[in-house]
Amino acid sequence: MRLLTTVAALSCYLTQRRSEKNCAVLDDVVLDEMTSWERTAVGLVPTMGGLHAGHLSLIQRARQENSTVIVSIFVNPLQFSPNEDFNRYPRTLELDMQLCEQAGVDVIFAPTPEAMGVPQKSIQEAKVTQVIPPSAMITGLCGGFRQGHFQGVATIVTKLFNLVQPDRAYFGQKDGQQLAIIKRLVADLNFPIEIVACPTVREASGLALSSRNQYLTATQKQQAAVLYRGLQKAEAIFKSGVRNRSQLIAAVQQEVAMVSNVLVEYIELVEPTTLMSLVKVQEEGMLAIAARMGSTRLIDNILLSDRLPIIAIDGPAGAGKSTVARQVANKLGLVYLDTGSMYRAVTWLVLQNDIPLDDECAIAELASSCEIKLTPSQNLQSPVQVWINGSDVTQEIRTIEVTSKVSAIAAQGAVRKALVKQQQSWGKRGGLVAEGRDIGTHVFPDAEVKIFLTASVSERARRRQQDFKKQNQPEVSLEQLERDIAERDWKDSTRKVSPLQKAADAMEIQTDGLSISEVTDKIVSYCQQLFSQTSSL
Repeated sequence: MRLLTTVAALSCYLTQRRSEKNCAVLDDVVLDEMTSWERTAVGLVPTMGGLHAGHLSLIQRARQENSTVIVSIFVNPLQFSPNEDFNRYPRTLELDMQLCEQAGVDVIFAPTPEAMGVPQKSIQEAKVTQVIPPSAMITGLCGGFRQGHFQGVATIVTKLFNLVQPDRAYFGQKDGQQLAIIKRLVADLNFPIEIVACPTVREASGLALSSRNQYLTATQKQQAAVLYRGLQKAEAIFKSGVRNRSQLIAAVQQEVAMVSNVLVEYIELVEPTTLMSLVKVQEEGMLAIAARMGSTRLIDNILLSDRLPIIAIDGPAGAGKSTVARQVANKLGLVYLDTGSMYRAVTWLVLQNDIPLDDECAIAELASSCEIKLTPSQNLQSPVQVWINGSDVTQEIRTIEVTSKVSAIAAQGAVRKALVKQQQSWGKRGGLVAEGRDIGTHVFPDAEVKIFLTASVSERARRRQQDFKKQNQPEVSLEQLERDIAERDWKDSTRKVSPLQKAADAMEIQTDGLSISEVTDKIVSYCQQLFSQTSSL
């Protein structure tokens, strides 16, 4: 790990790193499953230091998804007003460096204000070019109590994006207003960056982790947990059918009022993308709170959504994910997210438009602008009907011509980015069963149900040998199949980008000795039990 403190050093490092990546293939990457974009991807985790488990969760996610991870540590003077805690904000660089090294960070970028080209003044006093988000997004919630704060955040984040030019940047959901503003900034200024939102990490009491928590005494920390309890009370009545703003806010107020030394600044219900105030939750709402405990300002929020559940099934090769996922979707009446058919649909469209397979720019344009639709079918052999740009291509995508070309299309980074974006867009509505190597850890990290399907190497070898026999393929010994599977497992689990791993909140199912139907029934029973108090299933 390297510590860089100047823009010149950062620029030099990134130039060298990208040159190295373009000239060499990482030893731990399997070429037929990883695009060149993934092998060279840079992930940025912007922080102000004082790192805690919440920051580390962002870093861990970035480490899973990128070949290079950069953590910026910069206490940004532009986002503090003159009466705020800029001078006493936690600065713990030595400890932060230790935590970053343990987490596998490649570079810490810790510049001074001078190196970043900003004075140690508030945004109102600084004579620098400013990035000003839409006024409707910065005047409400925290913006009403911290004048200039989000202009200061947007200005420095823009500078970091320009300096690092990351493929992905990671932010926590705890700062919901900041997250929405940065997503809008990236969209409006056409930054080619994926903003990855990561769940709020909490102390055992429920208090959202924050660098400012260290200002609190042990007693104050316990008392401050009332903020989350209030949000939970509102979530409970939301699940019972309450959608009205006044009732949801009243539930939070009633709980928070039980701790007299918590001074509430606001409790608001807003649309989480636009931050516009909501009278009633139609699809999704963000219930946000800000309060002071002594001189310490704390914020928290919770998302309220009516979306149908997402069931994400991960696991090693040969564990039976695809077959099980199809049957689970069929039994629960959900859509099986057939990602393979999505790549086939794009391939079909490329062939229909006579685009050469090596014209990646034209294919990128096609993939990013096409509309794919999947609808469930009662036919388990073909459980999903596939539509692209209004055409039903369910049968056409199974032709020999498409089959022979799909691997070349799927290997292109722009295609994967476009299709993952569509998958995540569908995820907002829910009602999906999806399977893959990183479905629960990368594509749908907020899935309501996560299953890690696995089996012993010997069991998977036996299943594969049976499949070969059914397909009249040449016989391969069990010993050879076991060696191949063990090697594949090692490569999948140790690769630097998107490694195979069980999500922390996933239920593991060991399938040795179980039939497909038994595994399916186990998952369906688990899902129905989990959602027994809702009408989702």
